[in-house]
Amino acid sequence: MSKQEAPLSALARFLPPGTFEPVSAYLHQYKVHLTVARTRKSVLGDYRHSHRGEAHRISVNGDLNPYAFLITLLHELAHLLTFERWGNRVAPHGAEWKRSFGELLAQFIQHDIFPPDIRQALERTLHNPAASSCADEVLLRTLRRYDQRPDNVVLIESLPPGALFETSDGRVFQKGEKVRKRHRGTEVGTGRVYLFSPVYEVKVRSEEGRG
Repeated sequence: MSKQEAPLSALARFLPPGTFEPVSAYLHQYKVHLTVARTRKSVLGDYRHSHRGEAHRISVNGDLNPYAFLITLLHELAHLLTFERWGNRVAPHGAEWKRSFGELLAQFIQHDIFPPDIRQALERTLHNPAASSCADEVLLRTLRRYDQRPDNVVLIESLPPGALFETSDGRVFQKGEKVRKRHRGTEVGTGRVYLFSPVYEVKVRSEEGRG
């Protein structure tokens, strides 16, 4: 199973201090079925609206740091609020969702929940949030400062050209030049070239690991 059920009280350990009560109030009010998911590469969270008597369903990846977890949960709650008002008559990340998400974020920002750097990154796009935290490189870069990760795991943008790095699936690449906003990486062994987001997390490899 990719998701795990837990008592609502267990949610507190995934959230920043002082946020459990307002978050749980939303979950109770709208009778949300919340699950904490294992790592998913393609999404940080998802939302499924109520249907034929079933509850609204939200899942959020459990490996996120508390600030990223909260922002992702608010992202999905914004989908719920948008659906409650508009149903399926509006775009998933259209103006209505952006307004709902912005209002939710503002509620937590004004109570000094976030550190100054995250608050600044959020306020920068408060009125026009991206469809995904992953699509907002400034916010994603800021949030990852609060991740707990091994010393040899870094953002690819921090590596010099020519450095070797390993992706999560074990493939080894050599970093090339920057192409517009992305970094070129040549897979060692196949010679295939890929483009990586500057905030893509990779494992540093030594020269001895090449080959």
